[in-house]
Amino acid sequence: MLKHNLTSRTFLVYVTNHIVSRIIFSSARLFWYRRIMQYQIGNQSSILTHFLVAEPKNIEIGVNTIINNSCRFDNRFPIRIGNNVSITYGTSILTKGHDIDDPLFRTKGAPVVVEDYVWISAFVIILPGVTLGKGCVVLPGSVVTKDVDAFQVVGGNPATFIRERRQDLRYELDWDPWVPFWG
Repeated sequence: MLKHNLTSRTFLVYVTNHIVSRIIFSSARLFWYRRIMQYQIGNQSSILTHFLVAEPKNIEIGVNTIINNSCRFDNRFPIRIGNNVSITYGTSILTKGHDIDDPLFRTKGAPVVVEDYVWISAFVIILPGVTLGKGCVVLPGSVVTKDVDAFQVVGGNPATFIRERRQDLRYELDWDPWVPFWG
């Protein structure tokens, strides 16, 4: 039974990453992600093309959240993303890796949490166990190795505090370039 489940899971992930993620119509991709992969995705949220994953399940996305092109989610542990979150292209969220101090090089990991109104800029890497607090901003190319407090702007490798962000955030994200508009 385990071999059958592994084969089915591997097949689903392969189809998701190499076929479904390339479909230009978001409604078809979202149907697959919700119904087949069993991701919890809120209304008005968009996942653009070339979205790569590691597992079925283990992804929860709030409402009005946008995940841009070419993002990779290593969802072997849960990834929870809040409402009105903008994740820019090329971002990787990692939940599992190897313990470099273990003589047997065993794996270890932890969930990642992204709270409401977070903006993750392009080509960011978020490591296992990180929580990004409400309204924080992660600047392009950053590597986030530890939690980021609410409304902080961080950047660099490793990401460090740069300044505070305004706290009166009220916007609702709603963008999907692959939905036709008919006036």
